Amino acid sequence: MNKKYLMILSSLLLLCFVTIGCSNQSSTEKEEEKVVRIGYQKNGPLFIVKSRGTLEDSLKELGFTVEWKEFQDGPSLLEALNAGSIDFGRTGNTPPIFSQAAGSQLTYVAAGFSKYEGSGILVKNDSTITSLADLKGKKIAFSKGSSSHYLIVKALESVGLSLDDIEPAYLTPGNARIAFEQDQVDAWVVWDPYTSSTEVNANAKLLVNGEGLTSDRDFFVSTENFATNEEEVLNSVLKEVSESMEWANSHHEELIELLAKELKMDEASVTLAVERRVYGVEDINDEILNEQQEMADLFYTLEIIPNEIKVNEAVKQ
Repeated sequence: MNKKYLMILSSLLLLCFVTIGCSNQSSTEKEEEKVVRIGYQKNGPLFIVKSRGTLEDSLKELGFTVEWKEFQDGPSLLEALNAGSIDFGRTGNTPPIFSQAAGSQLTYVAAGFSKYEGSGILVKNDSTITSLADLKGKKIAFSKGSSSHYLIVKALESVGLSLDDIEPAYLTPGNARIAFEQDQVDAWVVWDPYTSSTEVNANAKLLVNGEGLTSDRDFFVSTENFATNEEEVLNSVLKEVSESMEWANSHHEELIELLAKELKMDEASVTLAVERRVYGVEDINDEILNEQQEMADLFYTLEIIPNEIKVNEAVKQ
């Protein structure tokens, strides 16, 4: 074997070892990379957090990056949470009840402030319905198993009525809006920004809002593993959510412009929704827990969920 051949062979072996070493180093770095996967909706508080871009800086200090995943609704977000596709997210008050009743794993980690002023029962401005008692015998649209389902039951109970006294029309918000505008239903129970948009653009008003009937809260949820093993990161996320909610309360003009653009909605409707809501985050206390449990118990009584659940079993200790 000549000297020239030996030199070529040595160079090839060296190159091979270097390549393998780099490959192993890249693999190790990839394994050490830490990511928080957050599920959000465009009409929710986490969209505001994402838009501000402050969370990335906070988590960078802890060695984490952020991966944002958009969802159209709470149920699909919770499906992803149960599958382990996301670590943290926000949803309305009813999806966690259905998820827990179905045996899915989730952990409540915080609650949003009540937004009852934007949830209620819509009627046309010239409607003959002027009180809750007038709903008797009327056709009322709402989404089955939603916060509006709970609201209409509580509203009827407050005047001695029940669902048996009305004609329910189980419709998604999009279909309910059409039915309402075409006078196919007498009233519609829904939440902002559907309520605000209908008030502004469809000759409608709120017969009542959710005051005294429902708090209509947001809930922030995570996987049990994330809540237990990444508590420092979770606390950092919640801190940034809280600060973004404070920003939202004090920067209405910027917030309205942001939401109107993303939701493709007129600014008048967004303005109405924003100005009657106070954003915020709080710990889950007994009052909030009791609200959620009462809703779960009602849905079980109405045979909307298959079994009784204990909400506190899913709350971060």
